[in-house]
Amino acid sequence: MNIGLHEITETIRMVQMENLDIRTVTIGIDLRDCANRDQVQMRKDVYDKILYYASSLKPMAEQVEQEYGVPIINKRISVTPIAEILGHATREEAIELGKTLDKAAKDSGVDFIGGYSALVHKGVTKSEQTLLDSLAEALSVTERVCASVSVATTRAGINMDVVKQMGEIIKEASTRTADQDGIACAKLVVFANPVEDNPFMAGAFHGTGEGEAVLNVGVSGPGVVLNALKKHPEADLGEVSEVIKRTVFKITRAGELVGRTVAERIGVPFGILDLSLAPTNALNDSVARILEEIGLERVGTHGTIAALALMNDAVKKGGAMASSYVGGLSGAFIPVSEDNGMIQGVQDGSLSLAKLEAMTCVCSVGLDMIALTGDVPASTLSGIIADEAAIGMINKKTTAVRVIPVPNKQEGDMVEFGGLLGRAPVMGVNPYSSEGLMKRGG
Repeated sequence: MNIGLHEITETIRMVQMENLDIRTVTIGIDLRDCANRDQVQMRKDVYDKILYYASSLKPMAEQVEQEYGVPIINKRISVTPIAEILGHATREEAIELGKTLDKAAKDSGVDFIGGYSALVHKGVTKSEQTLLDSLAEALSVTERVCASVSVATTRAGINMDVVKQMGEIIKEASTRTADQDGIACAKLVVFANPVEDNPFMAGAFHGTGEGEAVLNVGVSGPGVVLNALKKHPEADLGEVSEVIKRTVFKITRAGELVGRTVAERIGVPFGILDLSLAPTNALNDSVARILEEIGLERVGTHGTIAALALMNDAVKKGGAMASSYVGGLSGAFIPVSEDNGMIQGVQDGSLSLAKLEAMTCVCSVGLDMIALTGDVPASTLSGIIADEAAIGMINKKTTAVRVIPVPNKQEGDMVEFGGLLGRAPVMGVNPYSSEGLMKRGG
């Protein structure tokens, strides 16, 4: 890549003043050749293979981080959906494999490992059912393992039997980690139309169409986009779109340079760059504040979806202009707990669960990091998943649900998750039941 001096100085400014960072470098590793009827041997092979490819990720990423002056916040691993290699494993053996993944992540020094997953949008095999049965406990006894379940695709439709199960699994995971405010649920995503090269957690897994090992990069820069827009307070919406595209172009260039350098040094191919505006709790590092800068008094008011659609479209186009390797989800994330503007919108009453659901029609993913009252029924959780799956299926886009029923918390309470997971106001749900719909199955 040919990087000019002016691009370097602009990148330094974006890092120092506008919260630009590489949100994650995620190495994807294929584990299908580790499948073995001998579960003990399989766990050993899985551990050894992960360490073989990932042990140098953290030190090399830190080295590149220092050389280029661009922070790399997370170092992560994604693996083949574990249900694909379980074979005849029992529920207990699946949980032990989850613990093996956790140990491999810790010993590699990475933050999270994704791929304790199952793709069951059309049907469920015996090994996939074993993984589903183990999910709640596996997530509650591990620290760094993340899980995802695909329950719908545009082509296959929605597997409502699994949707019902997922509501129950989320409820159980919350109960098992009640002393930690249901934190296990923060590591579980339910998908429609998942992508195979997503570097972001908790939904990352190494898809079957991917190679032996690959490095995918997730770049984020809401603060950079917000600062750019502040310089054009009188611009019309066409000009706003151009400002976002030009800004995203610069972010993408910087991210690809860093990602390619890390990939080269750890000896794996560079995969894709996911340019997603993923917020943090840092000041002004917020997707909601961008929408408000575009012209909303508060996120969630009328016009929010139009502003979000404009921003998401501009982000995708700006990334595509900058690189031929844009992939993953690339767009805008709207996690409530990780975005101070979203949190304020909920607290001020401008942003509701229904509005967030509507926003998922045009953003990159779906309902993300939303704290719910601890007494929410499992059937209601399943209903929320079904609604999001329907949005994804009909609109031919990725949607997802990552909600956290917080035991012993009521609507309006605040819960602290810590770190990148942030804090969230507890939201209420519709009081009317979805039980009858869920019982039908199919």
